[in-house]
Amino acid sequence: MMTNLFSIFEPSSSLFNLSTNWMSTFIGILFIPYLYWASPSRWSLLWSKVISTLHAEFKALLLPSHMGSSILFVSLFSIIVFNNFLGLAPYVFTSSSHMVMTLSLSLPLWVTLMLFGWIQHSKHMFAHLVPQGTPFALMPFMVIIETISNVIRPGTLAVRLAANMIAGHLLLTLLGSTGPSLSMSILSILISAQILLLILESAVAVIQSYVFAVLSTLYTGEIN
Repeated sequence: MMTNLFSIFEPSSSLFNLSTNWMSTFIGILFIPYLYWASPSRWSLLWSKVISTLHAEFKALLLPSHMGSSILFVSLFSIIVFNNFLGLAPYVFTSSSHMVMTLSLSLPLWVTLMLFGWIQHSKHMFAHLVPQGTPFALMPFMVIIETISNVIRPGTLAVRLAANMIAGHLLLTLLGSTGPSLSMSILSILISAQILLLILESAVAVIQSYVFAVLSTLYTGEIN
C-alpha cells in the first residue's frame, strides 16, 4: 500500500545497494544493434523519417556556424522521448520525471553554451543583456532582468519536463487507485478515462521532448 502518492516516483528497487530502477534509462541501448542486422521495418522507417524531419528543422533554427550541432539536439530528443514513453509502461521507473535526470541534460548544455559564448563572443553576449532601443535609465534594470532570465534557463527546461511527466502519472495513479472500490458500471467509465489519459500522456511525452530540444536549439542559436 502506498504511504505517499509520490512514492511511485521513488527509485526504491535496489540490488547490492544500487538503485536498479535507474537502469531503465539505458534499456534503449539494447535495441541499437537490432538496427544494424535486421531488415528495415515500418517502425524503423517511420523513426528514420521523424529523425530526418527534426534534423532539417533544427538546422533551420541554427546559425550556419552551428549547423553540425543539429545531430546533438536530435539525439537529445530521442533520449527524452524514449524515456518518456518507457515511463508509461506498467512497473517501469519514469526517470524523466526526476530533476536529477532533467538537470543532467539541461545544465551541462547551458554551461557549455555560456562558456563558449562568453569566451568566443564576449561583445555579442554583453549586447544581449541590453535589448536594442532600451532607454538609458532602464539599462541597469534590463541587465539584471536579462541576466536572471538567462541564469534560470536550465532550471526552467528541467522543471518543465519533470513537472509535466509527474502531473500525468499522478493523475493516472490517483484515478487507478480508486478502481477497487467502484462498481462495474463506474469502473468501465474509469477504464475509458484511463485509456484517454494514456493517449494524452503519449502526446505529452512527444510534445515535451520536442519542446526541450527546440528550446535548447534556440538557446544555441543566440550564441553568435
